[in-house]
Amino acid sequence: MPDPIAFEIFGYSIRWYGVLISLAMLLGVSIALRRGKKKNIIGDDLLDVLIVAIPCAILGARIWYVLFSLDYYLKVPSEIIAIWHGGLGIHGGIIGGILSGYIVCKHKKIDFLTALDVVAPAFPLGQAIGRWGNYFNQEAYGRETSLPWAITVNDPVKGLIQVHPTFFYESIWNLLVLGLLLIYERKYKKSEGELIALYAIAYSIGRFFIEGLRTDSLYFMGLRTAQLVSIGAIIIGALLLARLRKGTKKM
Repeated sequence: MPDPIAFEIFGYSIRWYGVLISLAMLLGVSIALRRGKKKNIIGDDLLDVLIVAIPCAILGARIWYVLFSLDYYLKVPSEIIAIWHGGLGIHGGIIGGILSGYIVCKHKKIDFLTALDVVAPAFPLGQAIGRWGNYFNQEAYGRETSLPWAITVNDPVKGLIQVHPTFFYESIWNLLVLGLLLIYERKYKKSEGELIALYAIAYSIGRFFIEGLRTDSLYFMGLRTAQLVSIGAIIIGALLLARLRKGTKKM
């Protein structure tokens, strides 16, 4: 069984969850800054956007998770801020990051769609790395299975069981999405905004099916929120991509 503690410093336990998410953010910032130079976005301006967007993304991800797990957190409110115990909703993070990024881009007079395409590849790469934090926290796994690649988890109700490693499925899917974005950018991209639209479509397709295997989904009115959002993201992404391919970008 994985140890969720990576190491200790002065008596404080540093968890793999935090280490991997921090690594994902650092790589994302590095990639964005490098790509920003190619789009003639001043590094300091892009860094200003990221300095605001990243904390807002983390906050949005936590708020999303707490809101859709409100029954639990109302009973143990002290756990609301315990982000190190896990519990981030990626859709809330994306919404928080994009909204805050839009505000800063407008202030800095940076084309918003260009900025989104600059950071688009960082999203799936960061998610691919961050998902392994779920492995160390023994969370985000799927239902029981006897498949050869099943992993063993200590379920709080059933004890040791073999389950789908859905965090691994999503990690691999995100790497495929990353490859798709890079190939599309090199061979097919016509206008700014296409990459983020394609990311929304491709990631959401995988997330929709993977979410169906999970046992810890967040729900809204009896429906899995991740699947609902995925459907919406696919539709919005497809409409945006079609519009941009026709050369009618206006934002």
